[in-house]
Amino acid sequence: MTIHDTFAGAQFVTAIRDMAHEHGMTIEMGSDFDLYERHINAHRTHQPLGAPFDPKRHDLNEDTGFWIVGWNEKGELVHTQAMRLFNLGGLALSDYLDQRFVDFPPTGLDLDLERSCYKPGPGAKRISGKTVYHGELWVKGDDRYRGTGLPGLLARFALATCVLRWSPDYIFGFMPERYAFRGLAEREGYMHTDPGALAWYPNGSNSALKGFMTYMGRDDLSHLITLCPRDFMLSQAA
Repeated sequence: MTIHDTFAGAQFVTAIRDMAHEHGMTIEMGSDFDLYERHINAHRTHQPLGAPFDPKRHDLNEDTGFWIVGWNEKGELVHTQAMRLFNLGGLALSDYLDQRFVDFPPTGLDLDLERSCYKPGPGAKRISGKTVYHGELWVKGDDRYRGTGLPGLLARFALATCVLRWSPDYIFGFMPERYAFRGLAEREGYMHTDPGALAWYPNGSNSALKGFMTYMGRDDLSHLITLCPRDFMLSQAA
């Protein structure tokens, strides 16, 4: 990461933190995933902690992960997201996920993992090296945040923070198909998607929950942090 990237990234995250504060949201960050789990269990009861960030399953610390939460003035949890670092080396993400996609299930569903499947797209076949998974993204459905562009900017906040902390080769995540069709990936700052990457079958159902894989490369991330966050808030609110 260049000195220019460091400076631009620091300005980018500061600007978004200030805009969140303007909307009454205080951002907290950490790498203690036991604490994060307590936050989730106490305040996000409708959506349990995702398996990729469960501290009982994974060795998560400041070198391998971080989380972001947002609180309103009443002390209510109104936002979550988290990042987890993988060093794939020369292994392609497509090969890793071919064996391990079941480690990234949607939360709160009783899934038939035998019928569920992963289909790699061209992006996953190119991704390797220092790679970060981005998940847990949630913003409370509150009129204070609807139509402001803030939810998408909070995702960009995490992407830029990841650049500053780890300077990864790639960042990837998964998104339900219905949200991808509405342009959510672009609003979050992602510049690439692999459609049809996942098909999750709930037990007792013949209808699959389909998902896209979203991803960004180092050059994409360097470009992202040169953009003005406030412009995106205004354009998304229009």
